[in-house]
Amino acid sequence: MLLLLTCGVCFTSCTDWLDKDPESIVAEDEAFKNYRNFQGYLEEIYNLIPDKEKVNYCTAWNFGDDAVHNTEGFAHMDHQVDLGNYRNWYKNNQCWLKGNTFNNRRQSLWDNSWYCIRKCNMGIENIKSLVGSDEERDLLLGQMYFFRAWWHFELMCYFGGLPYIDKAFEADQIPELPRLSFQECADRCAEDFEKAYNLLPTDPTGWDETLAGMQTSGNNDLRVNKFTALCYLGKCYLWAGSPLMKEMEKTKNGGVAQLLGASSNGKTYDYDVAYCQKAAQTLGKALDMVNKGTVSYKLAEFKYSNLYDHTKDENAETCYSDIFYTVKQSWKMPGEPEAIMRGAYPGQNSANWNCAKIFGPKVAGIVDHDKIIHHPTANLIDQYGMANGQPIYLVRNGEYVLNPASGWDPEHPYKDRDPRFYHDIIFDGFHYVLSTDALTTDQKKYDYCTLATGGDMRGVDDGSSTGYFIQKLIPHQCNQGDKYYDWDWALQSYLPYMRLADVYLMYAEAQAVVAANVAALKERPEYCTTLSAVEAINALRDRVNTDDFPMEHVQANLMDTKEHFMDEIRRERAVELAFEGFRWCDLQRWLLLTEPPYTVKYSHEFERLETDDWYKTHDPKDAKVAHFQKKELIVRRLESKHYWFPLPDKDIYLYEGFPQNPGW
Repeated sequence: MLLLLTCGVCFTSCTDWLDKDPESIVAEDEAFKNYRNFQGYLEEIYNLIPDKEKVNYCTAWNFGDDAVHNTEGFAHMDHQVDLGNYRNWYKNNQCWLKGNTFNNRRQSLWDNSWYCIRKCNMGIENIKSLVGSDEERDLLLGQMYFFRAWWHFELMCYFGGLPYIDKAFEADQIPELPRLSFQECADRCAEDFEKAYNLLPTDPTGWDETLAGMQTSGNNDLRVNKFTALCYLGKCYLWAGSPLMKEMEKTKNGGVAQLLGASSNGKTYDYDVAYCQKAAQTLGKALDMVNKGTVSYKLAEFKYSNLYDHTKDENAETCYSDIFYTVKQSWKMPGEPEAIMRGAYPGQNSANWNCAKIFGPKVAGIVDHDKIIHHPTANLIDQYGMANGQPIYLVRNGEYVLNPASGWDPEHPYKDRDPRFYHDIIFDGFHYVLSTDALTTDQKKYDYCTLATGGDMRGVDDGSSTGYFIQKLIPHQCNQGDKYYDWDWALQSYLPYMRLADVYLMYAEAQAVVAANVAALKERPEYCTTLSAVEAINALRDRVNTDDFPMEHVQANLMDTKEHFMDEIRRERAVELAFEGFRWCDLQRWLLLTEPPYTVKYSHEFERLETDDWYKTHDPKDAKVAHFQKKELIVRRLESKHYWFPLPDKDIYLYEGFPQNPGW
């Protein structure tokens, strides 16, 4: 277990808003007197990292163009973002940005950030009270510096630059600090991430080798470490160097910046090169540590005896699906060996209340519980390219145009696709329920998916409005026949905040910015002797390349200009990180959030040509269809103010120097 000491510590000065039981309050001289107590004080921070998937009975964390709820779930935050109703984030208690008081406030990024930042500052100011070794002092300080930066950074991604709080103010004292711009705030985060890097052990194994860490040897996987700090330092620099942040730095006034007009004016490739140079150097250093075996992190294997059913190959040591969920592994926390940043262990059976039941069809009660479904858009489906390494569509002059080199056939739309498509996506003809013994007579008609236009699983109230379901985060066997969400399957799910594949993608993006020319994209810089920008993308494709489902490298026609290669990196992010909650932040920082075609969500419409029985003896990816086309589903009403979420009104009235985001 993660906890060394169950110590929900808060001192008298902050009990007013927390409304803690007086018996739970621990005196300062007890909390900070030795390493064990001090570490117990910090463990609460790990426990307050929001579990995005399980905020309430049916949360939403995908705000981009990649996901949609059916009409039953339109009250949730992802649809409110489509409507431009960003203020709903602090009123909608099913959104992880705010959450509610359920589960002891664990699920609110806004509330928990300020609370945990204050805990870090209190701890840093009281480190002198510690009676312990230099090693213990370094471990404690390293964690506090990391988390002070991490909570600030997570807030910045949604709300822009904020005051950087580096002092523990009293509860009745208003810290009248000015709002910083994103880049100014990122510089402060970077200082703390660097401090954490210098103080923490290299990785979980390094924690086990410290005298203090030996007390929890083998159970330090969730602790932040040197590698975690290095990867977030690189991410901090890349975000600061992204087109949105560079553009807003030009227009800042008192730290708060605004875009002039709704359009990005074609500045999506205009990065801040200085920040991206720092990002490339930092992330390159991290990947060298991985490829030279300095750290225990590595890419999980993509080896399956049955890819559709996520059946792990008997010769595989690790499994890609285990990044997101585990089954029959004694409720093991998902993520290893790839997850770099996770919250605390969510507890047994935590996914089965509703997280395991929001991704599949509800027709005839095939999947239990209410009728709310979180499913992928056709936009996301089109991001999954072909096995030959070609995208189906190219981005040219702000529009998607069909790529003639892809070989994609609209009469066989699911044939020869990127292997990750078959892992992540449930499409027409998919064998959804493997064991039908427990199904009712009505349910037995739906063991194979009917997702063509007019199909029984296309109902807007109990099916898919887009023609697809997703099983990346939860297996399709979570249904009334296979019962993976029953207790005896020990299903555990968790969505990591950062994993190693993301580091490869961020490095490729930063390196593509700083590369002198197209040829330099294939060269390994001195700060990353093991990978070029192109090799970083190809490493992810090599991972999924198998005999049954081949995957080729980035093709030459996609590297004829730096901008075209950047388009391919961005598409690779959409595929590899699909449904993991990064898409909105990516479109935002690339200045594409308000730009067509990213402002329209659409479905795929087509006619089946095969009989129902055909799918029972053939691979559904080989099916022939007719009249395959896109249909407009939702137009997102977004303008320049929607690049940032608004701050809660009650907070902007605290003092004059804490202004609302522009447009709100």
